[in-house]
Order: sequence, then structure tokens, then C-alpha cells
Amino acid sequence: MSDRDVYDAVIVGGGHNGLVAAAYLARAGRSVLLLERLGATGGAAVSGRPFPGVDARLSRYSYLVSLLPKKVVRDLDLDFRVRTRTVSSYTPTERGGRPAGLLVGGGEARTRRAFTRLTGDSGEHEAWREFHAMTGRLAARVFPTLTEPLPTRAELRARVDDATAWRTLFEEPIGTAIEQRFSDDLVRGVVLTDALIGTFADAGDPSLKQNRCFLYHVIGGGTGDWNVPVGGMGALTDALADSARNAGATLRTGCEATRIATDGRRAEVTYRQGDEGERTAAARHVLVNASPQALAGLLGDEPPAPAEGAQLKVNMLLKRLPRLRDTAVDPAEAFAGTFHIAEGYEELATAYAQAASGTPPTAPPSEIYCHSLTDPTILAPDLAERGYQTLTLFGLHTPARLFAEDNDAVRAELLESTLAQLDAHLAEPIADCLALDAEGRPCVEAKTPLDLERDLRLPGGHIFHGDLAFPYAQEGAGRWGAETRHANVFLCGAGAVRGGGVSGVPGHNAAMAALGE
Repeated sequence: MSDRDVYDAVIVGGGHNGLVAAAYLARAGRSVLLLERLGATGGAAVSGRPFPGVDARLSRYSYLVSLLPKKVVRDLDLDFRVRTRTVSSYTPTERGGRPAGLLVGGGEARTRRAFTRLTGDSGEHEAWREFHAMTGRLAARVFPTLTEPLPTRAELRARVDDATAWRTLFEEPIGTAIEQRFSDDLVRGVVLTDALIGTFADAGDPSLKQNRCFLYHVIGGGTGDWNVPVGGMGALTDALADSARNAGATLRTGCEATRIATDGRRAEVTYRQGDEGERTAAARHVLVNASPQALAGLLGDEPPAPAEGAQLKVNMLLKRLPRLRDTAVDPAEAFAGTFHIAEGYEELATAYAQAASGTPPTAPPSEIYCHSLTDPTILAPDLAERGYQTLTLFGLHTPARLFAEDNDAVRAELLESTLAQLDAHLAEPIADCLALDAEGRPCVEAKTPLDLERDLRLPGGHIFHGDLAFPYAQEGAGRWGAETRHANVFLCGAGAVRGGGVSGVPGHNAAMAALGE
């Protein structure tokens, strides 16, 4: 091997966490080689133009930012910004045979009026305020621990210092607290949705995987806010790649790792680069920004239990926002936040039961938001001037098993029924608002779990690489939650403890482990 084939660290996978790790290690003076299988870095945190001939740069997979610590942005000197959304959420419904809805945002007084308009009194709003005050206090105490060595369960409980919050999120199914605190079915459903993003579970699941999902969705930034990445999600990974390169890291795309060999002190990564055959890079440390299943395959270890994703991701470009049946709400506000569809508490339970039995939900639940209302920079100036808008739809309770026999047919079926649920609350069909690409086709793109597994190698299409873990020490997790059974191999992907979402946290933590912090 030549000198350039020996590094302090080799990073397998160039998603956002791999880039974070590369930047931290390079800035610490380590020689770093990052290998990415695809033709560009970024993984699922990328922007692209999915519609031929249309200059709209969409966040094709991951799309909002909450869990990225400001510490990472500061440490790596990233040229990256987010914008807050003016509205938290809007949930359309029908009450007394008339269109109605719940708009959360625009100040407390306005939100209170919206709750009263929907439910007839202020009781649900008071319960909402108390519940989110509790999760807010918990977020402020838990979020800073994500970039610290793993606390024990007892240490994290002491840090939370709130017996009710601990019981609600860490000990009993989240559905218990929701049913005790809230009476209105729609309000219950809006609260529950944070527990189901990319997680196939019922509100009362005894495994508490829905609680773990809920926790990560309410602690981001110490506030639980979900923000819009200016320039699209690719702006983050572009900034991370620049930071890593500027610090001296070598980033190679089109390089697929095939094997990792290690004796615990030194390691070798074998990889293929196009048609050039296999090459080998030696390193003191190897950090793997891939799934636990992929890590096991590279090491020749026994793979973990299979993962199963459960979401339908749809990107759309519109000529204009659709009008709503609920004329009391401006579409520009309704779509600026999270627009909940078929996500009442009982609707979510029914959809889960149907999908668990192997049947696509008859009323698929989903949530939608419009990036371009908050950040129009992702659209070419002429599109923005003409009133074009993006829509991102994230469908729940559509597990990979539903698509196993005929992915294309079930994708088409679920897309049709999901958009029909949206149409039920619109004054005009969404199809009438879709823009057309250069070939005259509607600008709509749908991805199933099987599509995500094929395109991004997400195991089973699971956006978190598997069920999330509570952010405290557990058997085999090590000091940082990134350690493996090999002393010099670390997991820096979403499957690490405290991984999942666009956070950079496992990248940071794996780098700290490699640096001996």
C-alpha cells in the first residue's frame, strides 16, 4: 500500500452523519477518508429536481430539522440556516356536517380560539398547554445530553426531575396519558402523531417504541420545534461536505465498501471504485454511517433482527395552493405548518389495525407541509413569481409488508387513496393544482419503504434504520452509544443509540469515541 492508502480514520457512508464525523475528526487533525457508494454525498438528507424540466429543488427524503444541535453547527462552522414556521399545524375535519378544523399557531390567544371553535370550550386547550409545557421542560433537560456521554437510566431520570413526565414518556404507553388528558378525538390524534412518524405502532403498544419516537419528536433543540432548512435539506449536507473538505478530509463518491477487517487496533476497509476493481484502505479507526445490518454484513457478523419501515413519502409541485372547504382558514397558513389528514385518534387506530392485518388502510393517515411558503429559495424565481408551491406528504401506517407482492400496484393504490383523503377537505381536487413537467406529466413522486430500501439501502425502508432507543445507556452501547464489539469500529448512522432523524448526533458521538473523549 502507498502512504495515501493509510489513514487515521476511514468513514464508510457519506450521509449527513458520516460527514459530521469526517468534519470533526479532520478538524481534530486526523487524516480521514470518507467512502460513499452513491455518486454524491448526503444520503437521505439531499435536495434534487425530481421533475424533468422543472427548476424546483425539493428535499426528496428527509425534509425538516429539529434534532440538529446548534453545537454541531457552531463547532463545524457551517454555513447553514433554518427558518421557523409561522403555524405549527392545521387539522381539517367535519363537525355537525360542516367543514371545520384546528389551527395551532399564530399566538396563544389565536390557538385558544381555534380550540374553542372546534370543541365548544377551552378545556382541551388548557390540557394542550399543560401537556406541552411538560414536554417542553423535559426537552430542555434531555436534549443537551444527546451530545454528551450516555447517561445511565437513573442519571437521566434525575436530570428530568419530573416523575409525571418520566412516567408518561419512559414507563407507560403514550396512549395512556393522551386518553387521560384529552377528550376530543381529533386533539388526541394530533398529539399522537409525533409518536408514529416512521414508527409502526399503536398508541398502547407495550414495547413503548411509540414513546421513543414521540420523545425524539418533542425534544429537538430543547424546544421540540421543527424548522425549515433554508435552501432545502441538501444545503445542510453541502455545508457539511465543505466543512469536512476544508478541514482536510478526503471524500470519495462512487466507492462501495465490501468488507471490514479488524483486530481491534488496526483495520482495513476493502472497497470497489467503479470498474477499477477492489482497493484497500488501512486505518486506526473505522466509522460506519450505514445501518446495523450493513455493518454486520461488512464485518461478517450475525445481523440484527430485520427492520420494517412504514411510511409513504410523496413530493408534489403545485401551480397554486388548493382552496379549503374550511373557509375560515387561509390555505397559505394551513399548509405552512403540518397539515394533518385522517389523523384522528380512532382513525389512526383503525389504520394501524388494518395495516397490521396485511391490508392497506382504507383511510391512510398522512401529514403535509409546504416548504416553499417558508423558504421560496428552492424554486426558480419565475416559478415563485407565478405562485408555484411545493407539497411534501408523509404517510403513516404503510409498512413494507403491504408492498411485498407488487410494489408498483400498491404504491399507486395508496397514493390514490391518500390523495382522496386530502381531497375530502379541499374545495377543489389536488390533481387540478398539480404542475406539469416538461413531458406533460403531473409533478408527483411517491416512495414506498421498498423504494427507500432500494435507493438508499434503508433496512426495510426504515427511516431510523430500526426502532429508536431511549437516550440512556443500555447493554453493549458503550460510553457514547456508537461503540461496537470491535474496539476500533464505531456505528455513526441512525441505528446508533441516540440516532435517527437529521441530527448529526451519532456522527458527533462516534467521532468523540474515536478521539477518546
